[in-house]
Amino acid sequence: MLNRIVVCLLLMTLFACSSRQTPAPVIEAKAKVPLSKQVRNSLSGTEYIVKKGETLYSISWRAGLDVRTLASYNDISPPFKIFPGQKIFLAKKSVKASKNKPSSKTTQKQQQKVVKKPVASNKKQAYGKNVRGQKTYKKPSDNQGTFSQKIRTWKWPASGKLINKFSTRKQGNKGIDIAGNRNDSVKAAADGKVVYAGDVLRGYGQLVIVKHNDDYLSAYAHNNQILVKEQQTVKAGQVIAKMGDSGAERVMLHFEVRFRGKPVNPLKYLPRR
Repeated sequence: MLNRIVVCLLLMTLFACSSRQTPAPVIEAKAKVPLSKQVRNSLSGTEYIVKKGETLYSISWRAGLDVRTLASYNDISPPFKIFPGQKIFLAKKSVKASKNKPSSKTTQKQQQKVVKKPVASNKKQAYGKNVRGQKTYKKPSDNQGTFSQKIRTWKWPASGKLINKFSTRKQGNKGIDIAGNRNDSVKAAADGKVVYAGDVLRGYGQLVIVKHNDDYLSAYAHNNQILVKEQQTVKAGQVIAKMGDSGAERVMLHFEVRFRGKPVNPLKYLPRR
């Protein structure tokens, strides 16, 4: 009886092996998803709660917004300090109308005040004189914010081979990828100040973000070691990190340039090799 059971089991095993047409799938438990296949601007909605280690620059980076725009939404002035647990609005706050409508008496008083304004004040304003008791506001220039601050010198952040280029597709690469060996030098592409250094941004690994001026930021991702601190001033060509594979599928540097919060092609700024 025992021999028959063994024979049956052997026959079933042989039949199962012969019936498989394709090899058994291999599943890697700790596979790393390349940055090119991840959603970079992961913040959506209208509100976000600040987590430990984040800066307004890192949040604006994830949201794809200019840090000045995000600061204006939240009435935050430079140097844009935030704290864990703080609520950040990712869109302009809408002014909610009051539930109680103004009474007719209040409306009449307001209309009377408007009528009582001196007519002669128009002539004085025509000659640039201010009417007594009235506040004047300087009209913003039509050209305000239309001209960018140029950076004199850009340098390559690493000396390895270019393996991935910038893409304008929605899920495309928002920077360039440079191959290299572990602990190769990662250098600042231009003069600036470090506004983020950490590993909070999902998919970027150990990341450094450098502010070059009010218009331009650059980012250096997947580092094995960060050598600078936030608010530290750096020079073009200065070593700021060591290359690694944190948050990536291979050792490389992922380098991005942002102009007013939007990704731009780094190859348009870097010198030709």
